[in-house]
Amino acid sequence: MKIHKGDTVIVISGPDKGAKGKVIEAYPKRDKVLVEGVNRIKKHVANSAPERGAESGGIVTQEAPIHVSNVMIIDADGNPTRVGYRFDENGKKVRISRRTGKDI
Repeated sequence: MKIHKGDTVIVISGPDKGAKGKVIEAYPKRDKVLVEGVNRIKKHVANSAPERGAESGGIVTQEAPIHVSNVMIIDADGNPTRVGYRFDENGKKVRISRRTGKDI
């Protein structure tokens, strides 16, 4: 998967189209990413035993994973780009911006 944790991405399709956010977590086996502030859902959580008087349960709003094909990485210039690969002089694989050819 070409998008990793910590990357800044923009949503290119769906209800949150145009939203930018940071990747909180990546799920390569499912081809999904969790993006901060994008694809927010309301989850109903049951009340559990209160810990030190803290209220738990109710309706919680949280992010849900979004498919990796619906997001595009943002390069150093702030524009969305596709990701490519090249090998540096040490033989290490490096991600590059397809739009500019620079390292990401």
